[in-house]
Amino acid sequence: MGTSFSLSWKDRLKASGIHFCISLVIALLAALLVFGLWYPYPYREISGGRELFLIVVTVDVILGPLITLTIFNRTKPWRELRRDLAIVALIQLSALGYGLWTVFVARPVHLVFEIDRFRVVHAIDIAAEELTQTPPGVDAMPLLGPTLLSLRPFQNTQENMDATMAALQGLPLGARPGLWQSYAAGKADLLKIARPVDELKRRFALQAAAIDRVVAQTDRPAEALVYLPMVGRKSFWTVLLDPATAEVLAFMPLDSF
Repeated sequence: MGTSFSLSWKDRLKASGIHFCISLVIALLAALLVFGLWYPYPYREISGGRELFLIVVTVDVILGPLITLTIFNRTKPWRELRRDLAIVALIQLSALGYGLWTVFVARPVHLVFEIDRFRVVHAIDIAAEELTQTPPGVDAMPLLGPTLLSLRPFQNTQENMDATMAALQGLPLGARPGLWQSYAAGKADLLKIARPVDELKRRFALQAAAIDRVVAQTDRPAEALVYLPMVGRKSFWTVLLDPATAEVLAFMPLDSF
């Protein structure tokens, strides 16, 4: 009986180990999708994509093999064992699919220049009824990572008041498709208010070394860069830009408001 019990657990551990390896491969493929397309750096940190994904995958990768460890038994008829394993796989894939859908609908879709800052806009931030107001040439819900946009000038005082009231109620200007325009169209306004990175170093002297490390990533001297603050889902960052073209060159986790 002891030998039979030992063999039974060896079989269960082997089956659970195989299941774990398969789950891990699937999780790695899902990670390529999430972090390669939906949440490229720095959005995996700014938008909470990493935390969401880790919760989903950790539960999925651990739960499936544990269930297999519990139910696997070679003494069962093959048809019954195959059915049980198929049910476990179906439950696991359904949970992973739901988790990935949750990550997908919360993904960042645009980085919008919004008056005096950048704002990360997420798919879930945009009201479905406003999508019809998306200007021609703009993909409202891109699948391949966030795109750069800016806000057009208000057409009149009433529109300004309506947008301000909506923002006070929790709907950011950057999440209003009717206000979007190309990033290039807002470049001149952006460069008027962008500040020199040297000023940033003076303001945050204790962070000077960290700023220098990010500046080094751009292969340009600090005096050849400007910055604007950026609003994310959970935190404030800073964007470093080219002072002539407004090209986004680097990001750093610093609240520069």
